[in-house]
Amino acid sequence: MSELQVGLLFSDTVEVTDDMSPPHLPNKVLSTPDMVRLIEGTCLFGVQPHLDEGQTTVGIHVCVSHEAAAASGESVVIDAELAEVDRKRLVFNVKVSHMDTLVSQGTHQRFIVGG
Repeated sequence: MSELQVGLLFSDTVEVTDDMSPPHLPNKVLSTPDMVRLIEGTCLFGVQPHLDEGQTTVGIHVCVSHEAAAASGESVVIDAELAEVDRKRLVFNVKVSHMDTLVSQGTHQRFIVGG
């Protein structure tokens, strides 16, 4: 775990698909639960190579806004920065955007388990 340092940056680009849309809406747009899943996945897979063998992380807190829509077929970029390392607790500043539009921003916390 010695490689985990504040300032590490992780990013992923994902195309929004119809199955990521809330079923009750007529327009196919990225749902909040799926947006959170993308944020968690970016943080999880970003830090995994920096952990000791047998370790992984679990999500323990999410605090994000959902400020704009991203339609099915459009790509969103998920950016995460490791902002704090407190023993086994990791805090990320996160942002989701589509082109020049901010879709979401906030924080996500994960906890290192195993190993």
